[in-house]
Amino acid sequence: MPEPAPQLRQTRRSLPIALLRAREQVMGPIRDMLAQSGVSEQKWRVLRVVQEKGPLELSQIAEEACLLLSSLTRMIGPMVAEGLITRTTPPEDRRKTVVAISPQGEALIRAHAADSAAIFARMEAEFGEARLEQLLDLLEALQRLDLRGSRQG
Repeated sequence: MPEPAPQLRQTRRSLPIALLRAREQVMGPIRDMLAQSGVSEQKWRVLRVVQEKGPLELSQIAEEACLLLSSLTRMIGPMVAEGLITRTTPPEDRRKTVVAISPQGEALIRAHAADSAAIFARMEAEFGEARLEQLLDLLEALQRLDLRGSRQG
């Protein structure tokens, strides 16, 4: 007789679904903010990463901005054309592409800085500063799990 299938959690207590719902709640006001300048959330993440970390190679940006490398590669050309970033090829390794934020990209981030800070302040006020910091710590710990590693059983 076959073993019964394991019982799945209800979707309201499913971690993947809960994370998606929370993401949508958090990203709604950010998407509204970015709509004013016509910048996608993916482009915003790229700009924020290269502003914070400085010039980076594409694979580093993809990892830091939570983008597939293929998606990032498709975004780079239009972002250069829009004047948001610059792209260079190091002479010592012509296979690499290094991306940096441009003055126009910096200006875009500055233009949204107050709204972004206000969104975060509202989140912090409604959710609680300590709870938000705890949530961020827990999410960082969750990211360090090796869930694709060896299976038990």
